[in-house]
Amino acid sequence: MVAAVTQFAPEHFLNRELSWLAFNQRVLDEALDPATPLLERVKFFCITSSNLDEFFEVRVAGIKQQIESEVVERSVDGLTATECFRAINRRVREMVEAQFRCWREQLVPALAENGIRFLDVAELGPADRVWLESYFQTQVWPVLTPLGLDPAHPFPQLLNKTLNLIVQLEVLRNGENQRRLAVVQVPRALPRLVRLPRDDSRQDYVFLAHIVGHFLADLFPGTSLLGHWQFRVTRNSELYIDEEDTANLIKAVEEELHNRRKGEGVRLEVSADCPPDIRAELLAKLGLTDADLYVIDGPISPVRLMAIVEGDHSPELRDPPFIARPAPALREQPDLFAAIRERDVLLHHPFDSFSSVVEFLAQAADDPDVLAIKMTLYRTGGDPRIVGALMNAVRNGKQVTAVVELKARFDEANNIAWARRLEEAGVHVVYGLVGYKVHGKMTLVVRRDADGIRRYVHLATG
Repeated sequence: MVAAVTQFAPEHFLNRELSWLAFNQRVLDEALDPATPLLERVKFFCITSSNLDEFFEVRVAGIKQQIESEVVERSVDGLTATECFRAINRRVREMVEAQFRCWREQLVPALAENGIRFLDVAELGPADRVWLESYFQTQVWPVLTPLGLDPAHPFPQLLNKTLNLIVQLEVLRNGENQRRLAVVQVPRALPRLVRLPRDDSRQDYVFLAHIVGHFLADLFPGTSLLGHWQFRVTRNSELYIDEEDTANLIKAVEEELHNRRKGEGVRLEVSADCPPDIRAELLAKLGLTDADLYVIDGPISPVRLMAIVEGDHSPELRDPPFIARPAPALREQPDLFAAIRERDVLLHHPFDSFSSVVEFLAQAADDPDVLAIKMTLYRTGGDPRIVGALMNAVRNGKQVTAVVELKARFDEANNIAWARRLEEAGVHVVYGLVGYKVHGKMTLVVRRDADGIRRYVHLATG
């Protein structure tokens, strides 16, 4: 008999959120390690931020909801929601401080030594300034929408994780100077880093937010600019769906996706130069407290820095590409059904190539003796060849069923789109199981062999 977890003392348990933060610290440790190739360090620096974004969108948002609902019960690790939030707060602040200290003191100088520089507009020569002004006027200006803040124009509903500038202005009204605030969103549709034209291999970049900030006077004619500062709000992005009381699950998920970008704020990030009164104003407008405020001495929302990692650079700046090996048990037998009939095959990904699984599906789709294919799909966009094989199987007269998990976090919209394409192709699509999230990878192929109907199965962990 298995004992109930409540029979054990709290010291036997790790807090789920703090355990996850320990994992993310190991990601950051890769960025901190001088032995890691430089661009790999930048990659892990970006992944640390991406992970924290999702952590706040889902886990911290859930903890804050427990606090607002006045849940006082202790979890099995002995912490209340309030104690957990405070512990998260302390740990994240330590992590963020170490992360951006690494950026300023290690990564930026090392990148500069390798010909990759981040320049401020004030550092540019005349030719670069002319080019940058042309870029702003033709590429950036048309998509900017400044939003003034006054009694007639309340604080805008800023979308989740968008980078914005809060601008302080002085305007002449009724013969006296009055201070006003405005918000300008840095366009998401444009690259966050703008590369300057060079005749050699140097890669000089200017942050898009700095470009917008430099030309703010063009957006607010007739005013005096007193200052501008970057900020970003992270919102609750969990989907709240009562599956048992929902007649149309796919429609319910779509409605929640529409609301996700405008959920309750859970974190405010501001640039380090943002003055205290502006920070307080933003917190008040967003309904947040000092506990939700994170001061960033570096690029806010550094995830878009991945563009540098993906660029054309010297091989020594990154790890050598990893090439998965063909599965040894399947290497000499092109007929996968014959190989599986002979014995079970264990694949250890990513060391063994995933192409064997794709080939298994492709052979099943084309094999005239295959009668049916049944499969679970968690992230449909991961490998389009899999979805393509299922569609091909339908065209070849197979009975095809796919369990598509609509609640695959942050991939819901993509899964809905693929599910509809599968249905249009003739696949029987099942939208998960009520109360469960189907994360495991399962494929069942029903085949007519010489000795009768046989089932071939692929099982994998999530």
